[in-house]
Amino acid sequence: MNDRLKSFFTKLGPFLGLVLVIGLFSLPAEMRQSFPTYGNFRFVFIQTVIVAIGALGMTLIIVSGGIDLSVGSSIAFTSVVGAHLIQRGWGPVGVLVVSILSGGLVGLLNGAAIAGLRMIPFIITLGTLGIVRGSAKLLAHDQTVNYDSSPINTWMRAPTLQLTEGGPAWLPGLLARFIEFLGKLPVGVWVAGTLAVLVSLLLRRTVFGRHVFALGSNEATARLCGIPTVRLKVLIYALAGCFFGLAGLFQLSRLGQGDPTAAVGLELDIIAAVIIGGASLNGGVGTILGSMIGALIMAVLRNASQQMGWPTSFQEIIIGLVIIVAVFLDRLRQGKQN
Repeated sequence: MNDRLKSFFTKLGPFLGLVLVIGLFSLPAEMRQSFPTYGNFRFVFIQTVIVAIGALGMTLIIVSGGIDLSVGSSIAFTSVVGAHLIQRGWGPVGVLVVSILSGGLVGLLNGAAIAGLRMIPFIITLGTLGIVRGSAKLLAHDQTVNYDSSPINTWMRAPTLQLTEGGPAWLPGLLARFIEFLGKLPVGVWVAGTLAVLVSLLLRRTVFGRHVFALGSNEATARLCGIPTVRLKVLIYALAGCFFGLAGLFQLSRLGQGDPTAAVGLELDIIAAVIIGGASLNGGVGTILGSMIGALIMAVLRNASQQMGWPTSFQEIIIGLVIIVAVFLDRLRQGKQN
């Protein structure tokens, strides 16, 4: 019974954390009129998109026992690539494909270096962080890459459906409001949600997913069981890189320009989202649902901090403390299991 309760609270932990954060920031009188509102929650969902898509890739990496510190640089690089393509008259589909492949290429190089050279992921991706950021600045000539307009700009701004105020008249009041809320969410939110479902199925219902968990649990045992660990590592980092490339494209949609200096430190938010969601830095543990809730917690923290008027420096301190607490709780959980 004790193990069942422990498993129950482990699974519900990220959700309870989200409820707690929302509840705490809803208490101050100056926040009640602006924070727990319909419009603000829509804005929080929009803010979550980039971190959430990045967290999908990072979950694959952390569950497999790795880490990637170059995420922010990859997002900036792919946004610059996408902006250049739009400047040259490429359509949305072409920009989408090339941007995703650009991120996948960075991930492929990371995975090949980690698996082929048998080096620590922390060191490799720390080096890649500088290399990719420098490449983004070189490609952009140390300035933002601007363009006139593109349909991609609407992916993070325009609502998915144009509904009348109050939702469809034939629906009950509360349901109509919910449909109205969903209709006002931009494409990016729907893409993140759909990908979350697909990646969750990939991890839980396929041989590839079982191999990822086996690799993170014990690489030597996985190798003895016949799992091609070198090829699997390369594939995981390449696939995660594709998610980072897509996140870069949504970053481009949000800013309306390719900025080589954007997304600095975003890797901390993404890693924090995955760890808060219940993944272990030791590998072998993690869920997509937990990572998505973790991304929402990060967005709520940033949104509430801005509404409280706290300076950016204080927000960074909060995020750092959240990461430390999440890792500490993970260590306690691992210690009890051992």
